[in-house]
Amino acid sequence: MILGLIGILLGLGLLIWFSFRGWSVLLLAPLAAMCAVLFSNEPLLAHWTQTFMGSAARFLAKFFPLFLLGALFGKLMENSGSISIVADFLMRRLGESRAILAVVLAGALVTYGGVSLFVAFFVLAPMARRLFCLANIPRRLMPAAIVLGTSTFTMSSMPGTPSIQNAIPMPFFGTTPFAAPSLGLIASVIMLAFGLYWLHLKEKNARLTGEGFGNAGTVPVAADPGSDDALRERAVAAREFDPAEILHGKAATAPLPVYLAALPLIVVVTVNLIMSLIVLPNMDAGFLGEARWGKVSLSDIGGVWAVITALLCAIFTVLAINWRRFPNLRETMDAGANASVLPAISVASLVGFGSVVAAMPAFEIVRNWVLGIGGSPLVSLAVATNLLAALTGSASGGLTIALDALGSTYMMNASELGIDPALLHRIAVIGAGTLDSLPHNGAVVTLLAVCGSTHKESYRDIVMVGIVGAIFALIAVIALGSLFGSF
Repeated sequence: MILGLIGILLGLGLLIWFSFRGWSVLLLAPLAAMCAVLFSNEPLLAHWTQTFMGSAARFLAKFFPLFLLGALFGKLMENSGSISIVADFLMRRLGESRAILAVVLAGALVTYGGVSLFVAFFVLAPMARRLFCLANIPRRLMPAAIVLGTSTFTMSSMPGTPSIQNAIPMPFFGTTPFAAPSLGLIASVIMLAFGLYWLHLKEKNARLTGEGFGNAGTVPVAADPGSDDALRERAVAAREFDPAEILHGKAATAPLPVYLAALPLIVVVTVNLIMSLIVLPNMDAGFLGEARWGKVSLSDIGGVWAVITALLCAIFTVLAINWRRFPNLRETMDAGANASVLPAISVASLVGFGSVVAAMPAFEIVRNWVLGIGGSPLVSLAVATNLLAALTGSASGGLTIALDALGSTYMMNASELGIDPALLHRIAVIGAGTLDSLPHNGAVVTLLAVCGSTHKESYRDIVMVGIVGAIFALIAVIALGSLFGSF
């Protein structure tokens, strides 16, 4: 048993070390999994083809439509110019006196509206650079402002957010994207308020010391997302869009009114709400219990259906508005579809690794330790998702590994203790969105490159707005959920 535990830790160590150095997760995940199998004296090939591949295939079967539609929608919004128009409108309206708030709100609007994170990065960074320069705010604060708007509350806590992280717990807990909506809103307010407080404090301190934007001529050019293979490999395992596809497809040049540019974002949120709260609860889905549909219930897949429908409606809206504006629609759609494949398979490989680890006899030691954490299942769930997201550098990968291994146990414990699965859903997602932003996270590495900044310059502020604020929100949700339940 001890030897098996050493194998698990060694496999995890190999995965972390080599992925940080830019090795592909597609190679590392099965290699790390087989390392754990060898030390446990379990059947090697059987675990690779049956356990690893079976788990990865089940993940793709559940979630690939979300990766595909999310990446396609993001690419269409980018090449139509809609993201730039909406972001530029907000930044002009709020002005240089509220430069930080403008960048945060622009990022929040486009990501809550379903635009892929990396697409948002490459559109927002040039605008933020221009606005921060006009306002004479240190450029080192740019990455943290973008992180606060794109990678915190709109990823994990805003009710109905179409992020892949918010979708992952739905099949495990039978929940919807709007799980624990009031708790999610409270968490969002905490993250946003703390993040803005920190950024404005740093801006104030910079003005007192005379620090400005810096010499614009010395600002490094944003990285070509396809030129650094190591950066790209880290990125695709962390989020849902392959940044290499940012360069593909041709952008529209004809002007578009801001209300039409924003309409697809509104469609995502509205259709998601209608599907989750009205259409699906009133649907007769008894046919799903038949063998040909996998003998599932609507609660198992309804949440995924809601997000799929919302993204499909938004995609058709973008196409209807911009049909004549796209210089090459096929090239844009191909790039969007291609951008979904590598991230989906990379995260599925992380899930396969987690499934193999969970199948090892020695994992019982880890399981007992996690479930034995004091407090309640809410606390141990938060710790499990935090740790796994931190170790893998991926909120979606860490979250799926945790729920694959322990989801059914948490559901059983919740049933015994009268805990609403919606509360488990919200805590799991917020927990996965905290320590995933460690230095080796692909999104962090990519954003710093896009902003022309470094870990030394900007990472401390990313930690404060992306990790510390999220931990405060997580603690608040656990405390309120423990006292009042899900609401």
